[in-house]
Amino acid sequence: MPLYVHQSCSVLKYRNALLIVFLVVLADQLLKIYIKTHFANGDDVRVVGSWFRLHFIENEGMAYGMKLSESPIGKIVLSSFRLIAVVFGFYLLKRLITKGHTTGLIICGSLILAGALGNLLDSMFYGLIFTESPYSCFSGNYESISHLLKDNNREAVAQFTKFGHGYGNFLTGRVVDMFYFPVIETTLPQWVPFWGGKVFVFFEPVFNIADAAISIGIITLLVFQRRLMHLSNPSVGTTTAAAETAAE
Repeated sequence: MPLYVHQSCSVLKYRNALLIVFLVVLADQLLKIYIKTHFANGDDVRVVGSWFRLHFIENEGMAYGMKLSESPIGKIVLSSFRLIAVVFGFYLLKRLITKGHTTGLIICGSLILAGALGNLLDSMFYGLIFTESPYSCFSGNYESISHLLKDNNREAVAQFTKFGHGYGNFLTGRVVDMFYFPVIETTLPQWVPFWGGKVFVFFEPVFNIADAAISIGIITLLVFQRRLMHLSNPSVGTTTAAAETAAE
């Protein structure tokens, strides 16, 4: 493939990758803002039966509520790492495209990058633009969104506020989670070692669109790595490397 044709294709692929990132982040942020400004912390709304719910919680850590540390310093370190990772992610995504890697790999990379960026935005700005969402005795269980909007206590719901007058500082915002899929919810038999008699829930972690995008990207890479982790056109990689060497 002539170099100028490859460069043109690379620009188009990069634009498509950025479009995927933009759409995932847009959907993620729109849903988070809606949940943040309409749900009290702890509100639970049934979507499909009892196994698919919208359950509003906030976490200060990584995907699915995992934490690096309990201290504010840990939160700042984690958010700073996310910021560096996202900046590097855009660079790496462009390099993968330039070197002619498969479309599947590019899509997976775009999903992972979009998820990282979506949660990073929460950490960077939510503490600056929203009031507090304390876990409240006003939170409740609702059969539908309409029931929640009718019955919940608006004083327990966060509001937009003047920039810099929110509940936190830059890089200390809490990530908004809402998807809850307790597909299996049962009490384990007494004879089960260690956990006998305890309630077992699968899938228990509450997550968001950004978390889902990261998981889909990573799982797809792991399952289909033999198909995805190679150059779609080896000659493109050779041509690109030769062009970079000549430029030096």
